[in-house]
Amino acid sequence: MKVVRISKRHADPVARLRKAIETGHFLPGQRLPELELAEWLGVNRVNVKLALGKLDQEGLVEVERNKGARVRIISQQEAVEILQTFASLETLIVRNAAAKASAADGERLKGILAAIQQAQAEEAYVEYSQQINKLHAEIRRIAAHATATRIVATLNAQIARFRLQTILFPGRIKQSIQELKEIVDAICAADGVRAGKAMLEHLNNMGKALEQNLTQIDA
Repeated sequence: MKVVRISKRHADPVARLRKAIETGHFLPGQRLPELELAEWLGVNRVNVKLALGKLDQEGLVEVERNKGARVRIISQQEAVEILQTFASLETLIVRNAAAKASAADGERLKGILAAIQQAQAEEAYVEYSQQINKLHAEIRRIAAHATATRIVATLNAQIARFRLQTILFPGRIKQSIQELKEIVDAICAADGVRAGKAMLEHLNNMGKALEQNLTQIDA
C-alpha cells in the first residue's frame, strides 16, 4: 500500500483517511489493510475499523466481509447523480447567500478567490482544490440554510474527489476561475438569480469535464 505523509494536526483518523482519499493518495479500488492503516495512523485496529465504517457510510470506502476495505469506485452514472444533487442544493444556497451577504462577507469571498488564483498560478493543485472547497463553505455560512448545508455535507468528500479529477482537464482551470468570479460578483451585487445561474453553470461544466475524464479512463 502506498504510504502517504499527512500532517499530524489531522489527529482524527477519519479526517486523515478522508483527506487521503479526497486528494487521491489512496486511489479508487485500492485496498486499505487495517494493520497497515493502524501503523500509519498511529492508532489501534479498533479505531481503524471504526474510521473505515464511518467512511463506508459516507460512500468513500467499501468494506467487504472477509475481504477488508478498499476505496470505493464511483460509476459514471452515480457521479452524474451526485453532481446533479449537489448542484441543485448549491444553487439554492448561493441564492440565499446573495440575499444575505454583507460587505464584509463579500470581501472575505474576494480574498478566497484571490487565494484560488494564487494557487493556480503556482500550480499548487491540491491547495487550489482546497481553496475552492473553502469558497463553497463560506457561501454556505453566509446563506445560513441549515438543512441544505447538512445534506451537502454528506456529498462534500465525493465532490472534492471529482474536482481533483477535473483540474487538469484542458482549459478547465481557466474556465473554472471565471465561473467562480462570476459567482462572487453576483453575491456581492446581491443578485440571487445571477448567482444561482452562475453556480449551476459552474457545476454543470465541472460535471461535463468529469464525464469526459471518466469516459477516457474507461476507454
